[in-house]
Amino acid sequence: MDMFNRIKSAVSSALPGNPLQRDFDTHSQIGSGGPGLLWKIYSGVKRTTKQEASIFVLEKKVLERYSRRDRERILESLRRGVSQLTRLRHPKILSVLQPLEESREYLAFATEPVFASLANVLGNHENITPVPKELQEYKLFEVEIRHGLLQVIEGISFLHNDAKIMHHNICPESIMLNKNGSWKLSGFDFCLLNTNPSEQAINPPVAQSNLDFLAPEYTLTMTCSPASDMYSLGVLIYSIFNNGKPLFECQGQLSTFQKNAEELRHLRSTLLGRVPDELRDYVKLMLNIEPSVRPAPEQITKVSFFGDVGSMTLQYLDTLFQRENLEKSQFFKGLPKIIAKFPVRVNQQRILPALYTECNNNNMIPFVLPTILLVAEQSSDKDYVRLILPQLIPMFTIKDPMQVCLIFLQNMNLLLSKTPQNDIKTHVLPMINQALESDNSQIQELCLNIIPTFAELIEYTSLKNSVIPRIKKLTLKTSVLAVRVNCLLCLGQMLEHMDKWFVIDDILPLLPTIPTREPAVLMGILGIYTVAFSHDKLGLTKDVMSNKILPYLIPVSMDNNLNLQQFNAYMALVKEMLQKIETEQRTKLEQLDQMKQEQK
Repeated sequence: MDMFNRIKSAVSSALPGNPLQRDFDTHSQIGSGGPGLLWKIYSGVKRTTKQEASIFVLEKKVLERYSRRDRERILESLRRGVSQLTRLRHPKILSVLQPLEESREYLAFATEPVFASLANVLGNHENITPVPKELQEYKLFEVEIRHGLLQVIEGISFLHNDAKIMHHNICPESIMLNKNGSWKLSGFDFCLLNTNPSEQAINPPVAQSNLDFLAPEYTLTMTCSPASDMYSLGVLIYSIFNNGKPLFECQGQLSTFQKNAEELRHLRSTLLGRVPDELRDYVKLMLNIEPSVRPAPEQITKVSFFGDVGSMTLQYLDTLFQRENLEKSQFFKGLPKIIAKFPVRVNQQRILPALYTECNNNNMIPFVLPTILLVAEQSSDKDYVRLILPQLIPMFTIKDPMQVCLIFLQNMNLLLSKTPQNDIKTHVLPMINQALESDNSQIQELCLNIIPTFAELIEYTSLKNSVIPRIKKLTLKTSVLAVRVNCLLCLGQMLEHMDKWFVIDDILPLLPTIPTREPAVLMGILGIYTVAFSHDKLGLTKDVMSNKILPYLIPVSMDNNLNLQQFNAYMALVKEMLQKIETEQRTKLEQLDQMKQEQK
């Protein structure tokens, strides 16, 4: 089997082209990473599963400026780094989907979807053509920095305590931001066991650790230890708060590195002025020339800098899979207040994916849905359609638990204002109809109370042909008094959104057919007649009033269930209608009489 793999590798190495092209569709370049940012990072999709991925590609021709011996050293270093990355499995380590493959012209491997390297995000766009607009405009928010550093520290802790290795190249090129904004360690080209290296080879810059971030003991005492990674972490923190620039720049020169290492003996605190106060003393300890003084990763995670609500919230989301549903539900109840202060991008990248995972359990949806809808409110219409609506659509059909439907109904204005008209017809209106047809009177009442508040946002044809017929049917069929009354109130409030003849032909004929005559029902009926009679947009003709409405209203006004005040309300409308009939009919007759007089 080993021989077969070697033959396969030899054959692959002789073939031209990107060796992953048979398994992945590769799209545009999104970033670069690794030593010297040699790896070009492309977005891609696995052909068989349609799984999103990032494709890391190294073009061997970029190494032609080096001697053959150096080229081989660089390639061997890169192969080793990907091999080590592939073996490591941890939430804070970049996940490999397809191991390294090699052709005559390329090295390539595939990982979880990546946005870019931290180096790219900090402004180093080397080896990216063209630079994507979103990368050019990308600025890290404070909460992202806090949580990102915490993720890196946890990754280092895993390497030291569990994998028993030193990373030996902690720097922005070795840290990837995945598509959700999580910071992941990669770049294991120079990792070492937790022991001192036996020798130092002289290699080209891209085949050795980044000297700008390398611990001084590597040259001063020819040793290194897990504390060496902590020095690199200190420089990383410094560079993040210093516009991406490290404490010292060595230009890849070992002599400059040695000189800068000596300067660490007299490091001035003023150099760390841009590092946040809560972190400054710890960064100074990490940059100490004496490795034994540097704090361990576990000590850094307890610094108050990482104890703010934002960092703790994102950290909790990272551990959701470990929590019980009861504990998670309590957390989700308070989440909207916290994320209201987060930048929109953080909510979209970091909060939404965690919430979507919880939606696999219908019983958790009522706890996460308010937060999802809050992010929807913060988002642009374009982002809502791209990031949120596809996740909401399956939820629109959920009947149990009923709170899901209730939450949607309470946020219907938001949904209708952001959802494209075609999706409203296809997905949102069926949910409203489903609520009206529900067996739960609480849902029916809430739906009836809310519909008038967004009726103007519903296309009139849909309102007339879909929503109103269901309300009419519910008015006649329900056995719950409160539901029937709310049906009448709902129709009354929506009359202004209907045309005159639809009201006369479709709404008013419903009223005499209502099977019960409780006072609340009769007053609801009166309310509809009153609006239809008095609203400027509507109005009733004298023929309709005299032939259809008054013959119904006058007997109803005599119903024994009505009290004096309610009877007076009926009589007031009857008198107004009679007055209007009298005025219009008299005017008509006077005009006819005048015409006859003029013809004589």
